[in-house]
Amino acid sequence: MSIAGLTSIGVSGLDAAQFGLTTTGNNIANSGTAGYNRETVGYQEGVGSFAGVGYLGTGVQVSGVNRVYSQFLAAQVNQSQTQYSQLNTYYQQVQQIDNMLGSPTAGLSSSLSNLFAQLQTASSAPGDAATRQTVLGAAQSLATTFQSLSGSLSQLSTSVNGQIGDDVTQVNSYAKQIASLNQAILTAQTSSNGAAPNALLDQRDQAVASLNQLVQANVVKASDGSYNVFIGTGQTLVMGQQNFSLKAVPSASDPTQTTIGYQGPSGTTVAVPEGSIAGGALAGLLSFRAQTLNPTQNALGAMALTLADSFNGQNQLGIDLNGQPGGNIFSVAPPTVLANAANSATGGVSATVANAAQLTTSDYTLAYDGTNYTLTRTSDGTTWSGTSLPLKNTNGTYPDGLQLSVTNPLAAGDKFTILPTRDAASSLAVTMTDPSKLALAGAVATAKGSANTGSGAIDAGSVDATYLAAPLSSPVTLTYNGGPPSTLSFSPAGAAVTATVNGTATTYAAGTPVPYTPGTPTQLSFGGITVNLSGAPANGDTFTVSPNTSGVSDSRNGQLLSALQTAKTMAGGTASFTDVYAKLVSDIGSTTSQYQTTSTAQSNLLKQATNAQSSVSGVNMDEEAANLLNYQQMYQANSKVIQIASTLFDTILNLNP
Repeated sequence: MSIAGLTSIGVSGLDAAQFGLTTTGNNIANSGTAGYNRETVGYQEGVGSFAGVGYLGTGVQVSGVNRVYSQFLAAQVNQSQTQYSQLNTYYQQVQQIDNMLGSPTAGLSSSLSNLFAQLQTASSAPGDAATRQTVLGAAQSLATTFQSLSGSLSQLSTSVNGQIGDDVTQVNSYAKQIASLNQAILTAQTSSNGAAPNALLDQRDQAVASLNQLVQANVVKASDGSYNVFIGTGQTLVMGQQNFSLKAVPSASDPTQTTIGYQGPSGTTVAVPEGSIAGGALAGLLSFRAQTLNPTQNALGAMALTLADSFNGQNQLGIDLNGQPGGNIFSVAPPTVLANAANSATGGVSATVANAAQLTTSDYTLAYDGTNYTLTRTSDGTTWSGTSLPLKNTNGTYPDGLQLSVTNPLAAGDKFTILPTRDAASSLAVTMTDPSKLALAGAVATAKGSANTGSGAIDAGSVDATYLAAPLSSPVTLTYNGGPPSTLSFSPAGAAVTATVNGTATTYAAGTPVPYTPGTPTQLSFGGITVNLSGAPANGDTFTVSPNTSGVSDSRNGQLLSALQTAKTMAGGTASFTDVYAKLVSDIGSTTSQYQTTSTAQSNLLKQATNAQSSVSGVNMDEEAANLLNYQQMYQANSKVIQIASTLFDTILNLNP
């Protein structure tokens, strides 16, 4: 080995140490850089030189600067990140509804309770104009609360639309960045004979990680090292150096809601099924809107619509302070029908609520194929079909209480979205302004004949909705005939009579004497009127049922209005207003708690995955400090080798003066 060879070995060691110092310094400088992966220097022994008796080393060679990167660990972090983003986004949104509905001041509970409390007060003094006015004031307060809650939910819906648009813009930005980095990486590798441009690779992986915060992205590495990125059901977001775009577009079925479109190689924008968007903030927003926001708006609207229908219906069955039949207290908008953007220009459909108690919180779609109409409940896929509208169940009722009609002929392929209750809460209003028109009195009045000698008695009577079709214009007289057999005759005999004794009901044609056993309480129903007769009338005793003309001291209908607080008027006649609202608040609270728990758990999993990746690819300052000392000593030792080689060379020169 010559002195020149020794010097070369020392120089190679100096270069190796310098590479190590530079790389370690770069690691330390980027210890806080997001997406940075630790780098190490690769060394290999120089090819030996044969020296007669054996091979002598020729120093060290730097084989490359390697990026410490685990694709497996990076994929785990991305998967955990996209799941956490979805869960946390859902939680952040549903928490707002939970705070809104659970508020003791902004919620419905206090407004509902106040209305029924004021009704009870007014019923105790039906002739008092002041207490009647407080009822209308409480009704107005309740309507305002419905409007406020609906407005807050609508604002939240608008916010979701905006966030979807912002997230789509960010997705497109990351897709463009990844495609650009694909190109830059290929160019750098070509110009460096295949050496990896670590900084560009870090930037690309960081862009993929950021993309996964917004939407779950599936990455396939091409043979040239480029990333191809896919989302949803396989829509290509990045293919080599080319990127494709998502678009925030109005939904074809509901233009008030923003959805996602995909603009592929053809340039045509195609709607992406919302259910196919998995992971990330976008999936969180879409699932929150479909699973919680829209159903909550619908549930609130169903309460408003049923409340208006129940109060209006019951008030119409009473008599106001002026002795006139009651009218409506509330008004509410009819169901919303939206034509699909792809429909023919002329087709039209309208919807009305035939039975508010049968309403659900679902939306519906109506499709026409040229022959058949098919109504689908979107919440569970239940369908009704027929060749004409309105569609009906086998028992003659309308599907979920909805009556549909064609307003303009439809073309084959036309579709409509029907929102029975979505806008009801926002439109709920008090139309009654005159407190005297609050119908607190019963529609009919009863009396026993002044000449009666028996112990027979008749109660005050009540009416149902069928009474409105043919209200009494004059009294109906019931006359007892002691028989045998003992019977009751009705004059005038204008309607069939149903007599219920001990739970058994028997119907008698109009004009037919109705059996009555003295001492046996009997319920008599005719023309929408129900009265209860008891005791033992004497032969010829009479009882009258007359139209009520005085609402001053009568509060029977007011008590029935108050009873609506606990009446099973919703969910197919199985729940009251308070039951439904309590369940809504409970369900939202449960959903909020569930997503808080799952997002926290997923956050912990994300931390674990990130820590695992950091333990491999992250910068350890203690380790880098040790590397600095090691490379410093390596640099100093190789400098000493060069110094010794130089001294030896000088000695040789001095041997030949």
